[in-house]
Parts: sequence; structure tokens; C-alpha cells
Amino acid sequence: MAMEATEIERMIKDALPDAEIEIIDLAGDGDHYKAIISSVSFNGKSRIQQHQMVYAALKGNMGGVLHALALETRPMNN
Repeated sequence: MAMEATEIERMIKDALPDAEIEIIDLAGDGDHYKAIISSVSFNGKSRIQQHQMVYAALKGNMGGVLHALALETRPMNN
């Protein structure tokens, strides 16, 4: 069972309320997504830390309900 793009966005927004998020369905199958996320919360964090923040927001759904998610994270000016 796939996870809807709106659910991915909601979970990320719950954890990072200021985030600007774009979700792209890479394969058209609702199972392979790319997320482009900008957030002030990423400022001063390494790319690894930024990705860890997103994975934490997804609450263990990566690799299960959410099969594949390519991440592009960007710090954002205040």
C-alpha cells in the first residue's frame, strides 16, 4: 500500500511548520517520490542532519508504507 503525497507533506509540515515543500511523483505510481524541502530549521545543519529531520518527521514509514523518497533539502533565510 502506497503513501499519498498529501500525507507525506502533512507529516513533514507537522514537524517543520515553516517548511516549503514540493512533492513529485517520480514514476507516476504513487510509490516513488522526490521531496524538495526548504526550512529555516535546516539553517546551520549538515545535509545529513537535514535528512534525518525529515526521516524523523515521517515516523518510521520509510522503507515500509513509503517505498522510495529522494530528498533535496535546503536551508531557508529567516
